[in-house]
Amino acid sequence: MTRERLTLFDTTLRDGAQTNGVDFSVEDKVLIAGLLDELGLDYVEGGYPGANPTDNRLFTERRTKRAKFTAFGMTKRAGVSVSNDPGIAALIGAQSDAICYVAKSWDHQVRLALGTSTEENLEGIRLSVHAAIEAGKEALVDCEHFFDGYKANPDYALACARTAYEAGARWVVLCDTNGGSQPAEVEAIVRAVTEVVPGGHLGIHAHNDTEQAVANSLAAVRGGVRQIQGTLNGIGERCGNANLVSIIPTLLLKPFYAERFEIGVSLEALKGLTALSHRFDEIVNRAPNRQAPYVGASAFATKAGIHASAIVKDPSTYEHVPPESVGNSRRVLVSDQAGRSNLLAELSRLGIAVDKADTRLETLLSAVKEREAVGYSYEGADASFELLARRTLGTVPEYFTVESFHVTVERRFDAEGRRRHFSESEAVVKLRVGGERLLTVGEGNGPVNALDRALRKDLGVYQDVIADLELIDYKVRILNGGTEAVTRVLIESRDGTGASWSTVGVSENVVDASFEALIDSIVFKLVRAGVQPA
Repeated sequence: MTRERLTLFDTTLRDGAQTNGVDFSVEDKVLIAGLLDELGLDYVEGGYPGANPTDNRLFTERRTKRAKFTAFGMTKRAGVSVSNDPGIAALIGAQSDAICYVAKSWDHQVRLALGTSTEENLEGIRLSVHAAIEAGKEALVDCEHFFDGYKANPDYALACARTAYEAGARWVVLCDTNGGSQPAEVEAIVRAVTEVVPGGHLGIHAHNDTEQAVANSLAAVRGGVRQIQGTLNGIGERCGNANLVSIIPTLLLKPFYAERFEIGVSLEALKGLTALSHRFDEIVNRAPNRQAPYVGASAFATKAGIHASAIVKDPSTYEHVPPESVGNSRRVLVSDQAGRSNLLAELSRLGIAVDKADTRLETLLSAVKEREAVGYSYEGADASFELLARRTLGTVPEYFTVESFHVTVERRFDAEGRRRHFSESEAVVKLRVGGERLLTVGEGNGPVNALDRALRKDLGVYQDVIADLELIDYKVRILNGGTEAVTRVLIESRDGTGASWSTVGVSENVVDASFEALIDSIVFKLVRAGVQPA
């Protein structure tokens, strides 16, 4: 059976740039374009030349080797000729392989937003496509508000699609701009459009306002489109765009699609998907979504004991695809719901050899459940669990002991009682390393930052080992109400290898809980580095 080719179009750098809180630099865009190109995407839409300085600089040269580097912009403005339209000129002059025009396809929007006639809008589509082709560029047309427009006036929406196709557009993209369409109606409408424009020239651009952008994209494929537009991790305006990180593995790993279609992403490249998703989150300074399909830390995590027991016998009992196929890994969580199977599976993953009949397993399981009952949470603190397990099994060296620590915070006011200055917090830590007694002082923006700096300022013979250690995330949760509330602190740390790990501390005092998590982070770093005690 000959498989059809599905084309993947990434708009992370253009539509994704409209995400609240995301602001790409030129360097960011160049880096991300390279990652998308390497993955195997067919088109990378870089941005909107002529709209802002960043995109003007981006399009001074072609930024992809394999993918078609694409510029985005509007069709010709009403009342202006193509040759006198500065927007068209910017698109033609951009260093790109293709131009993707956005065109209104809902008659209501044409009259309301553009303030022009439906006939002039069609003429603008036709002339803009001709201009791109005459400049030697491939033309695409995003039919904005297509599904809403089709439901309101199918004849005009179809006329827009037909005009773009007949003018020579390689792709006519049907946009669910407001993100409110449902999969069944998307599939039905696409089938109707294929009577006017061949499916091999149709694309889908879905927004996620009902959390169905991925479902709508796949429904459109079933209806006949052969191009899918989306973004990395589903970023985009409002609720986001169709998530290519979910769509790509579905196309490659689910038989319904894999047996019918082929895409530019290989199964080998797919193994790097989790790393790519997390790398992108780092670039945009976002915490990865732990529950993201395929690539999230919880995507292949099992908590219930009965599930863990089944997974040990046959992973397919609770996994829809092998985690390694997308570069992820199986995690059997250890928590207050854990059983012996969870514990054995997690110890095996950590490389801790223990016989299943070892009585210390019961001691460890009881310790986990008792500690979680008072507020600890090990499913989100892998390093602290590993240290607890190794301590119970008697394999964690005592690198140092803390004698005491204290933290001061000073706030100053002027003579009229107004706050003049909020000084940096200061922390003092006394500890012993081997036979040496050390006292370190650190200043920071708040007590936890000061403690972190004091701890890592001088750890004696271990200082070189922890020199590249840094705290990258800090979360506090109050577990009960009142002024004597129990506090849980989760800390994520990272070192120069790029590896990261999480630790947990619990106390009635937030600083004490933070200190516990910081200590675990340092000890885990030393254990992982194979350091022997002084």
